[in-house]
Amino acid sequence: MSLTEIPVLSMTMPKAEFAQAIGNSFRTFGFAMVKDFPIDRNLIDRAMEMSKEFFALPDAEKRKYHDASIAGARGYTPFGTEIAKDAKAHDLKEFWHVGRDLPPGSPLADASMPPNVWPDRPDGFQELFTELYRQYDAAGAAILSAIALYLGLDEHWFDGGIEDGNSVMRLLHYPPIENLEGEAIRAGAHGDINLITLLLGAEEAGLELLFQGKEWMNASPPEGAMVINCGDMLERLTNHYLPSTIHRVRNPSPERARFSRFSMPFFLHLRSDFVIKTLPQCITAANPDRYPDPITADQFLQQRLVEIGLKKQREAS
Repeated sequence: MSLTEIPVLSMTMPKAEFAQAIGNSFRTFGFAMVKDFPIDRNLIDRAMEMSKEFFALPDAEKRKYHDASIAGARGYTPFGTEIAKDAKAHDLKEFWHVGRDLPPGSPLADASMPPNVWPDRPDGFQELFTELYRQYDAAGAAILSAIALYLGLDEHWFDGGIEDGNSVMRLLHYPPIENLEGEAIRAGAHGDINLITLLLGAEEAGLELLFQGKEWMNASPPEGAMVINCGDMLERLTNHYLPSTIHRVRNPSPERARFSRFSMPFFLHLRSDFVIKTLPQCITAANPDRYPDPITADQFLQQRLVEIGLKKQREAS
């Protein structure tokens, strides 16, 4: 294995061994690749096919499920809406968001966590993606348990922080590209907002990470594996001990430009009211606390939604 090749780890490894291995991968790359994860393969395949069916619907029908007032939190976000922080051109993608269904009367129910929106077509959409969300959520909790052990915390340290967390599953469609000469790419260079991201799908290549901030390297997983990366919230919580690595989805080669790209990332978020405060063990003389002022997960999220174009400044205030 080369120094710039992300190892593929099995979730069937002994707990302590897996925790050390995934922590090392995150420290080195900000990314990890994992196989033998607890998400049903048949469910993944059915979800991918249903996602393709939805995005093939007429544009006017898809736009019925777009509500700009909730900043893309649920339902459909049209092509060309999102933009990477500091980018000049909007991303070449459209997507659908499924979020957490909160218990009746939950104090967390607000504009950041509105009720889910469900399309009339394809049949069975709500049932299938509700179950996939549940399985993604459980897999993410297991990964966070390993990260907690790596950081010297109790393996259940994150449990309370992600209970009723604002996690979002995104169904992504990057349409065929007619003009490869423009500035726009499928997903501009960015870091994720959340704690960790779990990524399934992506039959077409294109995912790359900026290794140690110097060179782009392939981050597409082999068959049967899932990509997991650290987000900005985890980077902040660990005082950059675990880095949120910049990544992108580059445009395809000319011979693949006529093909769509589909993927299904799961952005695992903390509870909206969780206070992100630097972990003491991640503060040293060589790495002093970069974030002496704590911030809630929702405050952090709102700041970033403005930066990526899903929310206007006055809406976030």
